[in-house]
Amino acid sequence: MNIIVMDLEWNQDSLAKKDRDSDKPVFEIIEIGAVKLNEKYEIIDKFSQLVKPQIYQTMHHVTADLIHLQMSELKKGKDFPVVMEEFLEWCGEDYIFATWGLLDLLELQRNMKYYKMNPLSKGPIKYYDVQKLFSLGIMKDKIRKTLEFAIDYFEIEKDIPFHRAYSDAYYTAKILKKIATPDILEFVSFDTFNIPENKKEEIKILFPGYFKYISRGFENKSDVMADREVSSTKCYLCHKNLKKKIRWYTPNSKNYYSVSCCDVHGYIKYKVRVKKAENEKYYAIKTSKFITEEKFIKIQEERNKESKKIKKKLSNQ
Repeated sequence: MNIIVMDLEWNQDSLAKKDRDSDKPVFEIIEIGAVKLNEKYEIIDKFSQLVKPQIYQTMHHVTADLIHLQMSELKKGKDFPVVMEEFLEWCGEDYIFATWGLLDLLELQRNMKYYKMNPLSKGPIKYYDVQKLFSLGIMKDKIRKTLEFAIDYFEIEKDIPFHRAYSDAYYTAKILKKIATPDILEFVSFDTFNIPENKKEEIKILFPGYFKYISRGFENKSDVMADREVSSTKCYLCHKNLKKKIRWYTPNSKNYYSVSCCDVHGYIKYKVRVKKAENEKYYAIKTSKFITEEKFIKIQEERNKESKKIKKKLSNQ
């Protein structure tokens, strides 16, 4: 299997959000760059193509300052569907995407949808988020670093300029080769532009230290937490249904939390993020992770304080 390390550059509308045409993607792709890696993480081919703008004819000042491209140069490019077809043909049949960050695959598919192209996949796409892998595997934290930070960390030669699609894909590939150990590559990501179509296609994956579940879609937000699988509190190691020590609660109607305790493996914290998919349905991303008893007590104290605040607020109304 080859690895397609991809990077995109995009332009955006200068209008305020409320004035934009909702049918148009916020970001129009103006350049696609990529390198193809073999199983030894060696570069075996490259792809670089400008995209002729069709949506936004004025270069946003942020984009212009960052990539130093003029609209006159972009107009020499090809239409997005043509570039995309060439890119997918270049990718081949057996590959996995790798990107620096989590936006490139999302925006690529939004642009494809705008041009009514066939989707990349019917469901979530597994890929390597090299930025995340670098943070978790090398820096040992969740704080995302810039591409140039990682290049400096590994003292990689800066032989081509940053902030163009091909060059950033090239540098991302260099970093991936540095960190591509089996234990780091276990932490794959899933793009959810297209969510699981049904219960059978839902994502359930065990990572070192936590378990992740991506649900199918629901018509209403309330239906998400009402689903038995979403709201269940199982031990992801022995698969026993557990009694909740802290019942599901939410501070903002987007993230929900709960804690249970397994007699064998200890306390488990559950977090559910409810998100709205591109097809307007709601879905859940649920993570389960073991915590210490001290952490459980701290969560319990915080939850009790929050409950008292809510009760006081209701009593004053």
